[in-house]
Amino acid sequence: MLKGFLLNNFSKIREINRKYAKPNVEMSRWVKATLLFLRLYLIFLVGLLLYKFMTMI
Repeated sequence: MLKGFLLNNFSKIREINRKYAKPNVEMSRWVKATLLFLRLYLIFLVGLLLYKFMTMI
């Protein structure tokens, strides 16, 4: 009973993931640049956090 429930739900999730695997949204150059900046800023913050953690030990 539980196995069938899980398999059925996982198949639905896989179907949804396949449907939305390729986004159909067009982004302007400014949106792409902003997302790149935010990604780099996040990497910087994670690096800073790791650096602080490593130097405190």
